[in-house]
Amino acid sequence: MSGNLCSLEELSSSFQFHRKTSNISSPPEHKCSQPHATHFTFQKFKSLAHKSKVLSNKTVFFHFEEALLKSSASLFPYFMLVAFEAGGLFRAIVLFLLSPLVFLVGGELGLNIMVFLCFFGIRKDRMRVGTAVLPKFFLEDVGNEGLDVVMRCGKKVGVSEFPRVMVEGVLKDYVGVDVVVARELKVVGGYFVGLMEVKKTNCLDPNVVVLLEEVKEDSEAIGIIGCQDSFLQHGQLFSHCKEEIYMVTEAEKQNWKTLAREKYPKPLIFHDGRLAFFPTPLATLAMFMYFPLGIFICIIRFLTGMFLPHSIACPILAFTGAINTISKPKSLISPTTGSQKQRGRLYVCNHRTLLDPLYVQLAIDKPLSAVTYSLSKVNEKIAPMKTIRLTRDRERDGKTMKKLLQQGDLVVCPEGTTCREPYLLRFSPLFAELTDDIVPVAIDVKVNMFYGTCASGFKSLDPVFHLMNPQPVYTLQLLHKLPEPETCKIGGKSRFEVANHVQNEIGKAVGFECTSLTRKDKYMVLAGNDGSLKSSR
Repeated sequence: MSGNLCSLEELSSSFQFHRKTSNISSPPEHKCSQPHATHFTFQKFKSLAHKSKVLSNKTVFFHFEEALLKSSASLFPYFMLVAFEAGGLFRAIVLFLLSPLVFLVGGELGLNIMVFLCFFGIRKDRMRVGTAVLPKFFLEDVGNEGLDVVMRCGKKVGVSEFPRVMVEGVLKDYVGVDVVVARELKVVGGYFVGLMEVKKTNCLDPNVVVLLEEVKEDSEAIGIIGCQDSFLQHGQLFSHCKEEIYMVTEAEKQNWKTLAREKYPKPLIFHDGRLAFFPTPLATLAMFMYFPLGIFICIIRFLTGMFLPHSIACPILAFTGAINTISKPKSLISPTTGSQKQRGRLYVCNHRTLLDPLYVQLAIDKPLSAVTYSLSKVNEKIAPMKTIRLTRDRERDGKTMKKLLQQGDLVVCPEGTTCREPYLLRFSPLFAELTDDIVPVAIDVKVNMFYGTCASGFKSLDPVFHLMNPQPVYTLQLLHKLPEPETCKIGGKSRFEVANHVQNEIGKAVGFECTSLTRKDKYMVLAGNDGSLKSSR
């Protein structure tokens, strides 16, 4: 047999194929010349499961979409994420309206249409969707069986039809590939023009050449692809798999299990973007149809929370689909003796959305003051409670919070920023020195359409997107007052010990993992800045 691959039924465990390949010339083009015959063996992917002990010394060349993703048949959802998060609502609508054309033409032309619609006019230096948004959705779409095989191998080369800017983040940061083979986007004046570089079938990426130099004497290299076309398009690369190439069928991937969060190669702690669902064509249509209704529901919920008493607001909010669950000890005794007599109580909570202080106020049913690091001016003006901006100057902020405690109860979120995933960031210990009357508050939030937080978007819209969700779920637990032996003034604990203790208690209550990461870590990963107000919009 020569020239073409046979059908999958014929690709059994001992199948021979001969293809003409060529040697690699020197950089920069690395063109191929002097063809010679190369011997291949194709096998079914499931046979790799029996070779787990011998994969660690192998180099694997794999097609990202076909070897790892369960939904590789359609790339549309990922481009919709780029269109919505990087280009905005109008660009997403245009992509959706033209999606029938994309599916009709398919192939390379369909891919080029989506690339143009999503990237044309986007500034390159602000394009962080590939590292801040897409990794979450890629990981949720990865098959456990596919990733398990790839991660057991030594050196890894990932091939993708996506533009490099979309896949390099997840492949290098989470899969740990050594080289990503994907096309670059053309840039003019710092802006993407929506065109990809022409696919070069007769030359290799210089980084691949360097890697091949390291393994050229090693015959233990394998390839993982999903169809004949992939081998034909990337034959020059996969021709270096001197042992065998494994074929993954769509039928096999249907039986793959979704990768569990605890099996992620690296914990997914930070991610950005507004969309909380995987935007398939039907899901995207549902979102656009719901959008006008969502704005109306947002207005109703906002007005209800602003102007109606809690006893009346709660049933109305429940009628609109908002689910609020509040639990607290049978009694929270107010301070009435000693030096605490004229001082307020300090409520310390983890931070999920900007609405956290409002829900704490709803739970205790009494007015509260709140301190914040970077609340937008718009949200600060419309907030139905007293909010005070902190300066990040420890001495000044401490005096401000002490003054507020003398006036009444205070709520603080010592993480300093929100975190969507089941993790707690490091608690700033400033609050621990202010009072011994501390009540930890554990908060968890679930949304099904939009995230009410962002690191690189317009923060003033955070509450709007949260209130637009069809069924947002807020779970709030008021824990027992901090025991006196665990406080600074009476118990003699350091402020760091108190902060860590409160963090651990909240983590246990909601099942979150405690970390030492900070606000700065989050913003450097997601937005490329330190998270100060002047750095955000």
